[in-house]
Amino acid sequence: MNHKFAHWGVFLLLSLTWGSSFILMKIGLESFTPWQVASLRLVAAGVALLPFLPKAIRQTPVNKLPVIILSGILGNGLPAFLFCLAETEIDSSLAGILNSLTPLMALLTGLIIFKSPIKKAQLLGVCVGLLGVVLLFSSKGINTNGHWYYSLLVVAATVSYGTNISLVHHYLKGFGSLQLGSIAMFFCGLATFPVLLFSDFFPQFATDHAPWRSLSAGLVLGVMGTGVAAVLFYLLIRRAGSMFASMVTYALPVVAIGWGLLAHETVTWIQVVCMGIILLGVYLVNRAKTAS
Repeated sequence: MNHKFAHWGVFLLLSLTWGSSFILMKIGLESFTPWQVASLRLVAAGVALLPFLPKAIRQTPVNKLPVIILSGILGNGLPAFLFCLAETEIDSSLAGILNSLTPLMALLTGLIIFKSPIKKAQLLGVCVGLLGVVLLFSSKGINTNGHWYYSLLVVAATVSYGTNISLVHHYLKGFGSLQLGSIAMFFCGLATFPVLLFSDFFPQFATDHAPWRSLSAGLVLGVMGTGVAAVLFYLLIRRAGSMFASMVTYALPVVAIGWGLLAHETVTWIQVVCMGIILLGVYLVNRAKTAS
């Protein structure tokens, strides 16, 4: 029973932390390019977890390092850039809604790449979830500024997330969350730091109108929304299983919509209905998994 409460505690904390990421990206984009926001996010996460890196490296077999680095790219690096690019044209609340596709993508990538068994009831859930996405794309509610196709970048990010969930479940299940998170984020931050170094990011802070608001949002996004969230997510996968961990996307769109409303973004009833259909698909998938 205590373990179950602990799992739900991590689940709620991760939901709040990750669900706030979408509005933080939007604030970062007020002053920085999407490339800079994504890079700042990954560098901040890598620095935040740096104290844990030496021990993590010592405890990790050399042949597992490429898998962990790949996990970092799929679970954090690539989605960070895809989401920032998407949010240059779509609302943060919409990005949060589409992010709820992650459990369905985890199931599909597990089937396609890792040959995981799948039940007919789970396929039904996938179809329902994808129907919700199709309705969202075809509705006028998504087209608030004429660049709805940027939402496809979010869908691509959920494919990357789903692949990472399956990867961790199959190849990294026995590793600690801090161990995986610190290694993955260090290499992601190291690879993306040149984006900040060789752009106009640092010179902006020598002016009278330095973008401190966007910097603060980017740092919180990196430390909490990526660094801490990555550790919590790895912990949840290890302790409660990959399917339970992927269920965090039930709460993410709710948190994202809440922040979107506070930021005066337009959230239509069509978007809310489509979100409900997507989450129904996620529920059907998870119910079938629990019943097996």
